[in-house]
Amino acid sequence: MYYFIFIIRTAFEDFKRSKLQTFLTSLGIMIGVFAVIMLTALGLGLKKYISDQFDSLGTNTLFIAPGKILEGGSFGASSLLGNRFDVKDLNRLKRVKNITGIAPLSSKSGEAKGTEKSEFVSIFFTSEDFFDITGFSIENGRFFDNTDVEKRSKVLVAGPKIAEKLFGSEIEAIGKKVAIDNVNFLIIGVIKSKGGGGFGGPDYDSYFFGPYTTGYIYNPDKQFIRFAIKAEEKIPLATVKDQINKEMLRRYEEDDFSIVEPTEILSVVNSIFGIMNIVLVAIASISLLVGGIGIMNIMYVTVSDKTREIGIRRAIGARRKDILFQFLIEGIALSIIGGTFGLILAFIGVLIVQNFFPAYIDLPSVLLALGVSSAIGIIFGVLPARKAANLEPVEAIRYE
Repeated sequence: MYYFIFIIRTAFEDFKRSKLQTFLTSLGIMIGVFAVIMLTALGLGLKKYISDQFDSLGTNTLFIAPGKILEGGSFGASSLLGNRFDVKDLNRLKRVKNITGIAPLSSKSGEAKGTEKSEFVSIFFTSEDFFDITGFSIENGRFFDNTDVEKRSKVLVAGPKIAEKLFGSEIEAIGKKVAIDNVNFLIIGVIKSKGGGGFGGPDYDSYFFGPYTTGYIYNPDKQFIRFAIKAEEKIPLATVKDQINKEMLRRYEEDDFSIVEPTEILSVVNSIFGIMNIVLVAIASISLLVGGIGIMNIMYVTVSDKTREIGIRRAIGARRKDILFQFLIEGIALSIIGGTFGLILAFIGVLIVQNFFPAYIDLPSVLLALGVSSAIGIIFGVLPARKAANLEPVEAIRYE
């Protein structure tokens, strides 16, 4: 035990004498560990965020989209080419039993002019059921209702971000008018923050929402990009899905539409981002490889610098395995130093990112990063350590 402590103390005394060399040697490992843990944390945060978003939809929600969205467990290209739905489809779906809410969706993008500012915005035109289906809550004012839909009222519910950008605050936005492509709308409500955007998907906080009938101003063909449906909780979702499928087949072919559960989309999204995370971590791991090569090079230089010292130690009784052990410990220590600082930087990075994105670090990724960094110290320290251990005492002492 004392011998082991002596070797470690000797290694750290060497590091103190050459601080810059120690830092540069550990830098590659530090960057690699930082990159791996940060990317893993972002991947875990993304997975949690997407799961939370889908959980808010409940277990009795369905989406109907043109074309085939899921083909063989992935997003199908045909979904991008599918025909849009129309009012006839909406009326047919309203006749399906066991449906408690249906929300057609169309969209419009354009410049919104407030009292003083203007912003490029997107509007979802839908029904009053949309807010219940998607789990939205009102922060100020009110949602539009069925009366607004029937009267084609020019009213909008705003996301908190766009309300603040155009009017300075969410409360100030209520009762104000906004012009979008020369059409004036009255803002009657602001939703509670839903989040999203970036890797997380749609930024609902920056959207406007209006009655789908009012959207006919921009959508004279009265077409919809999808339907969101809420089924009765007591009825199996598969039963409702089958009923919808039979109704849609009265007008369309099998490949013309998709009926998708949120859990199906979540499964595909998680698998896609899982693969992406593996690829990104693999790319980041190249830094660890480069760091390992750096350790090996520095260790070879150290062996050359300590050749005479090694010869003297061997002459007074040190065994080959003692020399081997000494240099292996130095290699591992360099890796652990780099890995520890990389871990500290990753924790700081995650704390900063958490202000914008729900990233987090889990214990397995920490243990994996430190384990890999230690393994690199062993792997890339073996050859220099063996070279040092195999030096003959006489030749080493005479080395200049």
